[in-house]
Amino acid sequence: MVVYYSVAMKLAIIFSGLFLWVGMFTGVWKYWQIRKSLQARAHYYVDIAHLSSLLYAPASLILAVLAAFSVWSALWNLVFVLLNLFFFSASILSYVLHGFFRDTNNQFKEPHRLGKRILPKSVMTFCMCLLVLSELFATGMLILGTALYLF
Repeated sequence: MVVYYSVAMKLAIIFSGLFLWVGMFTGVWKYWQIRKSLQARAHYYVDIAHLSSLLYAPASLILAVLAAFSVWSALWNLVFVLLNLFFFSASILSYVLHGFFRDTNNQFKEPHRLGKRILPKSVMTFCMCLLVLSELFATGMLILGTALYLF
């Protein structure tokens, strides 16, 4: 039996492994900070980076399965998967940066900080709207494509 793996599936599976690996590295970082902390706690965003990486790993596998069953073309499935993987990666990166810089414990608190830089409120609003709309739309389309195939 020959099994066809689309590019969307392959990327989702590879990113699942990468997110798991980042989760392991940030887990070591979290442990190191806990050991050095008087309160026995890691920085808030180190903890979030660790947990989100571990949650995005199985989420990416779910995207691979949805892309495998979706009725949409390989190109559309790739677009839907890439939108999710991009924003998953960007989220983890922002958490890692906040953990590294120790610049905030709430990235939505104004002024929006990234290291020593202040981000305009409009940039944060635009990025969050784009993230929400992209992830909900792309995942919804993969679910719809899968439902159309299965039923």
